[in-house]
Amino acid sequence: MILSLAACGDEHDKSLPAEKPSGAATVRPSGSPADSLTIRIRASAQAPAKTYTLTCDPAGGDHPKAADACAALTKAKAPFDPVPKDRMCTDIYGGPEVATVKGTWQGKPVDTTFKRNDGCQLHRWTQIAPVFGPVPKVR
Repeated sequence: MILSLAACGDEHDKSLPAEKPSGAATVRPSGSPADSLTIRIRASAQAPAKTYTLTCDPAGGDHPKAADACAALTKAKAPFDPVPKDRMCTDIYGGPEVATVKGTWQGKPVDTTFKRNDGCQLHRWTQIAPVFGPVPKVR
């Protein structure tokens, strides 16, 4: 049991790279948001999706809490990077929810899926949870 708890602590410390890549500011047409994402959230893989749009800089779209979602993305280190294939993850199940995020973040294309099926994926989800808005209930 103690070994299991020690593994959980390490997972959060090492699950993402420590540094954000540096880059130049995004040049965009006046009035056009620099970051634009479409978020599709499902209570399970088989459930119907709830879809939100989110723009940041300035915060907007039809996301119910756009400012909170943009703040979470800004705070997260590499929010859309996948878990490295060689990463050891704890066997913690967080639920059947699934989300996809597509669009542009900090001038880079985004097309990724979030799940809650192990400790690494659960951490990845939790660090930007406001992006997913209210998660639909399983019926």
